[in-house]
Amino acid sequence: MRNLLVQYSGVLSIGAMSVAMILATRAKWLESWLDGLDKSYRLHKWLGIAALVTSVLHWVAANGPKWMVGLGLMERRSRGKPPAGEVDLGAIQTFFNSQRELAETIGEWAFYAAVVLIAIALIKRFPYKFFVTTHTLIAIAYLVLVFHGMVLMRFDAWLQPVGMVTLLLMIGGVVSAVLALTRQIGRSRRVSGTIEAVRTFPAMGVTEIHIQLDDGWKGHDGGQFAFVSFDRREGKHPFTLASAWDPATRKLMIISKGLGDYTDILPKRIKAGDAVTVEGPYGRFTFEDGKRRQVWIGGGIGITPFIARMKELAMTPGTKSIDLIHCVKELEPEALELLEADANAANVNLHVLVDEKDRRLSGDRLREMFPSWKSASFWFCGPAAFGQSVRADLIAHGLATRDFHQELFNMR
Repeated sequence: MRNLLVQYSGVLSIGAMSVAMILATRAKWLESWLDGLDKSYRLHKWLGIAALVTSVLHWVAANGPKWMVGLGLMERRSRGKPPAGEVDLGAIQTFFNSQRELAETIGEWAFYAAVVLIAIALIKRFPYKFFVTTHTLIAIAYLVLVFHGMVLMRFDAWLQPVGMVTLLLMIGGVVSAVLALTRQIGRSRRVSGTIEAVRTFPAMGVTEIHIQLDDGWKGHDGGQFAFVSFDRREGKHPFTLASAWDPATRKLMIISKGLGDYTDILPKRIKAGDAVTVEGPYGRFTFEDGKRRQVWIGGGIGITPFIARMKELAMTPGTKSIDLIHCVKELEPEALELLEADANAANVNLHVLVDEKDRRLSGDRLREMFPSWKSASFWFCGPAAFGQSVRADLIAHGLATRDFHQELFNMR
């Protein structure tokens, strides 16, 4: 039982880590499978948690007998012959057996390192910059754990389906780890640019940044996002693109709201003329469905993808009936004028709900506002808990699950 627990907890752990490594490559083909990079990152996070749990179980199963021997609860077993039923496959197996002690030692230390690094990724008290810097080191721990798994996995299992699947996952994970360590991930999708203008709305804590891109950007759809680097030392941060793409001008606009240590100080650190790097586009929050009626809900800075889509519709009008609800704590008159202008140009019905004077948006209120709501699709971007609450209410009253789209936009 102990051998089975060690073997299969190890297989589950390295399997989860391998898939997480593959997802970390931000491969374009994965987005279509998982409905966007935001969903891919959510799966990546939960696979990391699964790997953490199974690797701890693996560590306990491997060391438990030693602890019990130390406490005098059981006697040490002689380690001579291989486990019963294991097939001798010659020189390769002999080599693997000769590496067992090394694999056990470095695997244990890699396990400790991985636990610390995964904890840093999950604990949001650690600054984003520190998280990004240390997260890449998981690739090194993973490569060590692959060696650990290759050597210590029961040898005849490699010829069985479980071994073949594990090997394929390891190969994909190793390739992904090498891409991460050599900084190749996303490289083909990076374009240089220059900040053209910076506009601030102090009362709202919002900054509008206009970027002139160099050649190379392949275009984007309204609702997609990109990783933007304003400072090489700080690294890249995700921002939803708030402009439609025009290849003739090659300009982007992003909107940032002060919600953390970096976005709070960003307006003071950037200025017109600064060089930037933009990587993307990513995401599948692109308003593509077969519904003739759509209801958009933008909570706070979550209005951004809808601004981009309205600018697209102003250039190429669509045939859908669209209502946009913007829930916001405070909205400066100038910002409201810009939003109204975009909505009028796109033929979108705008509803602005300011927290202090308007009733909080809920499923009940949505059904009051739109009597034919069951025939519409809903697109939400904003605080996650707010979106989940609205989604749960609408689905409980009969909305099809596929008709509620939510941008998760959570990189940790």
